Amino acid sequence: MTSLRVLIVDDERLARAELRRLLAAHPQVEIVGEAANAEEALGQIGALQPDLLLLDVQMPGASGFDLLQALDTTPEVIFTTAFDQYALQAFEVNALDYLQKPIAATRLAQALQRAAQRLGITPVGAAAPAPQKLFIRDGDRCWFVALDRIRLLESEGNYTRVYFDDVRPLTLRSLTQLEARLDGSRFLRASRRHIVNLDFVRAMTPNDAGGLALQLPDGVTVEVSRRRAALVRAMGL
Repeated sequence: MTSLRVLIVDDERLARAELRRLLAAHPQVEIVGEAANAEEALGQIGALQPDLLLLDVQMPGASGFDLLQALDTTPEVIFTTAFDQYALQAFEVNALDYLQKPIAATRLAQALQRAAQRLGITPVGAAAPAPQKLFIRDGDRCWFVALDRIRLLESEGNYTRVYFDDVRPLTLRSLTQLEARLDGSRFLRASRRHIVNLDFVRAMTPNDAGGLALQLPDGVTVEVSRRRAALVRAMGL
């Protein structure tokens, strides 16, 4: 069985110790490390590549949400917090679960089972890997979004507007920063301002400038320059 690699992030030493005690009952879990604050966690996530974060929300300095916003892509997340579930739901974050302290062993077991299922960690067989995700915070609203759900990225100064589902939040990342995380066979840098997910292109027509016009399902049209249009044609699209 493939193990579930977990990083514990909580500023309280006793809370981290309690999580270790509870996780000891789950042989499929491998605790790869723990961090007392967001800064420590940021370095450990890059070095250890955990599958799952057990993440406190309110910590001195940067919060758990600040940590997620600093990541290029995020592991699965289970919040472990003194906040009640309804307060956290106001953030509209698609986390695996919210565990309110003191954490009950049965609730943790249920959350770990969901994590294993989502990641394809099962006793037999092998599921497809979970898609990479981006954490986005725009004001007091937050989302986890799988990269393959994003249909368009649009530069707005130092920010990027992210088009997915029926929302278009802004994230404080440049288009160039985000481009480095994307699959170049799926995402096309159509212009200085736009990156398009080719899976969402519904029509492709020549424009008056010798380039292409890409039609997306929500009625948005993205213009591709002549030079970049040649690349698109070379890709056989």
